Amino acid sequence: MQDGRELPRFALFALGFRPLYLLAGAYAALAVPLWAMQYAGWLPGANPLWHAHEMLFGYAFAVIAGFLLTAVRAWTGRPTPTGAALAGIAALWVAARLLAPFSLPAAAVAGMLFAIAVAWGIGRPLLAAGNRRNYFFIALVLALGAAGILFQQSARLALTLGLDVVLFVIAVMAGRVVPMFTNNGVPGAGARRHPLLERAALGSILALIACDALGLEVASAAVALVAAALHAARLALWAPQRTLAKPMVWILHLAYAWLVAHLALRGLAGFGFAPAALATHALTIGAIGGLTLGMMTRTARGHTARPLIAGGAEVAAYVMVQLAAAVRVLVPLAIPEFYVAAVIGSAALWSAAFAAFTVAYIPILTRPRLDGQPG
Repeated sequence: MQDGRELPRFALFALGFRPLYLLAGAYAALAVPLWAMQYAGWLPGANPLWHAHEMLFGYAFAVIAGFLLTAVRAWTGRPTPTGAALAGIAALWVAARLLAPFSLPAAAVAGMLFAIAVAWGIGRPLLAAGNRRNYFFIALVLALGAAGILFQQSARLALTLGLDVVLFVIAVMAGRVVPMFTNNGVPGAGARRHPLLERAALGSILALIACDALGLEVASAAVALVAAALHAARLALWAPQRTLAKPMVWILHLAYAWLVAHLALRGLAGFGFAPAALATHALTIGAIGGLTLGMMTRTARGHTARPLIAGGAEVAAYVMVQLAAAVRVLVPLAIPEFYVAAVIGSAALWSAAFAAFTVAYIPILTRPRLDGQPG
């Protein structure tokens, strides 16, 4: 009960994380194996552009939007879209996914509308509260939508810049929450941040975005190697070695290690010493996949008043998404002739990880908070 009124038993549209996390999880579980079967020739219609477009502008964007529509309410103390408005935002995302197999340009338009709606949903409370520290998220959300439009003219540039934007978002958010979660979850861990290193690490990602936007490939490779060293030092300060007994914490550290691997591989690829696709998948599967799973499970449990404890489904999902990254990146690096087998195996592990999350979290994301509060 809340203020004498009974809360609805169906709470899917009570707060932004609920529908968007659920949609993202289900889509990740279904779309990747479909593409893998097409890639292997088991199904017709293989389209690498569709796969890349949907994992970035579909899956990753949904998780970021769900997180921001939830976090901004906490940051500002002001409401973000719920009910019909939130359902409308989710419907724009669904429309883009339904259009994508038939027309990526049409999907990009729906995706831009989704970006505008999310920017409105987080922008109004941020501006009303004068929360200047987080204004940049409005621009980043719109930049992702714009990258989807750019995809129609230059797929490679749009994917590079889109992934750079997501890389920056997760680097910012990881810096804010991973040390805090580590110290809260592991008493005495001593995770810390160094202000100068924080500025240098995030600045290196902004420099990478600038180099990519200007088409400076050699400079991008050099910046990526410097960024890898800076982010490795950043991670070391967060005491990852002390988190092994806490799955909801170690998944964030291990996923961030893949971000470091991505930057290192990207730098090496720029100088011709590693395949570029492996750098991309270190980011998309290892870092983005791992960090989003870790954050979705933690924030979903926290915002529904459940204990912040990983059960069997969560641990299985964490392990499988990290194995998916290892198979996709390390197997082709060590045994190139197993490339197709690595793609299939990685897709199966990824799908199983997100299927485990989706099935376990349907009741969590659709039912009211355990403490009877709204949200």
